[in-house]
Amino acid sequence: MRGPHNIWRLIRTGATFERSGAMQIALDALDAPKSLRIAARVIVWPFRWLGLKGDPTQPPILRALTALGPAYIKFGQLMSTRPDVVGDALADELKVLQDSLPAFPLDVAIAEVEKELNIKVSDVFSEFPEAIAAASLAQVHKAVIRETGQTVAVKVLRPGIEKAFMRDVDAFHFVARFIEIFAPFSRRLKPTAVIEHFQGIVEAELDLRMEASAGDEFAANTKDDKGFTVPAMLWPLSARRVMTSEWVEGVPLGDVDAILATGIDPVEFSQRIIQLFLRHALRDGFFHGDMHQGNLKLNKDGDLVAFDFGIMGRIDAHTRRAYAEILFGFLKKDYRRVAEVHFEAGYIPADQNVEEFAQALRAVGEPIFGQDANNISMARLLSHLFDVTERFGMETRTELILLQRTMVVVEGVARTLDPAMNMWEVSHPVVEGYIRDTLGPKAVMRDLVATARVLARFGPQLPQIAERALLKASQPDIAPGKNPWFSWQSIVLGGTIGAIVVLVLR
Repeated sequence: MRGPHNIWRLIRTGATFERSGAMQIALDALDAPKSLRIAARVIVWPFRWLGLKGDPTQPPILRALTALGPAYIKFGQLMSTRPDVVGDALADELKVLQDSLPAFPLDVAIAEVEKELNIKVSDVFSEFPEAIAAASLAQVHKAVIRETGQTVAVKVLRPGIEKAFMRDVDAFHFVARFIEIFAPFSRRLKPTAVIEHFQGIVEAELDLRMEASAGDEFAANTKDDKGFTVPAMLWPLSARRVMTSEWVEGVPLGDVDAILATGIDPVEFSQRIIQLFLRHALRDGFFHGDMHQGNLKLNKDGDLVAFDFGIMGRIDAHTRRAYAEILFGFLKKDYRRVAEVHFEAGYIPADQNVEEFAQALRAVGEPIFGQDANNISMARLLSHLFDVTERFGMETRTELILLQRTMVVVEGVARTLDPAMNMWEVSHPVVEGYIRDTLGPKAVMRDLVATARVLARFGPQLPQIAERALLKASQPDIAPGKNPWFSWQSIVLGGTIGAIVVLVLR
């Protein structure tokens, strides 16, 4: 229930950060203003004794996040890929949250597998050892199938994780509603819709059948992508709380020293990571939404291997086209076109001035180009863009939240390999290729053919449609020359449709 009881959870969150010593570290990492630091200490300090104790052997931030639960751990996972935001030392510390959390007991995991799959683990697997990796929602066991000898990864959800996660999400809903009521200016950001979007992602991640399905689709989409691999799913050994997939050997991307020791070109590899992500998002409209180092490996063939498909993103063709045009406009420094796309897509209210918006976008885009990437903070850039869109009344678009968040994560991963990497320059060939393929003459013809196919489905109904049109046209209450069925617009439209149908039938 999203009631006032959530105030207690929020107080306990602040108290836990204070008790663990994480409060000051977090404020330092975020470069919080002095006024915020003072307010945080004054408000939270009296409740310090209410904070969760956590594991005293862990560093303060890890101690606080792990004590608070899975939703907070997810946030820490995101920050582990952003050393430019939280600093190198804290980013390295937070990497533990990706796949190095304490595992739950083996006997509990075996019981879950046997219950979900209705099998005896010893009959199906010749080896089923302790977990090799444990994250906020689940843990993974490297097992061997008795009949085939195949090595597989068996993912098992943590007991009771659904209830624990949704309790945190409930608190987030409470905060979002509180903000909308007491801070009306924030409503354009749709905080409640944002949390609902996040909740939908979480609920899908807590059903491993959905993850297996997503992995299958992702593998089909990317099977021809050079330098990229997705492990195969084993459906007979997968269910709601258990998922089995092919095991892929490789070096985790979190171990940068080991990656460099393989002899791979770090500059090329970092660029490949960025370009593959953009290709999946723009070409397929279906992309990996949790591409942190814990979900990526480098295999012996030099391929990037992606796994853990609990969070996947989708964007429709119209949105992909608009988003690509916006990126392409920034790359070409065509701020007028970027502004026009925002208006055409309905992102900016029509009563705003397009010229003034283009001028504001120039202030966002110009600092990106001609600079050493080390001097560009994506966090500050996004903050500036937020300020600009807020001033022009742009509302938060929930379908782009995951895409934007993942772009930040992927950039962070790539920069661990090449700190001088400039995401915008690396993105250029992919975005330009997508624009060429979707806005060029061939793309126009594809759209026309697709339209004709839709119209062709109405073929059997054409006689009835024509009869109704003629009957309506013959009604005496319509003045001569005012019949909409015989307007010049209708003639042009009819001729165009006829031409399309003829082209397709030929």
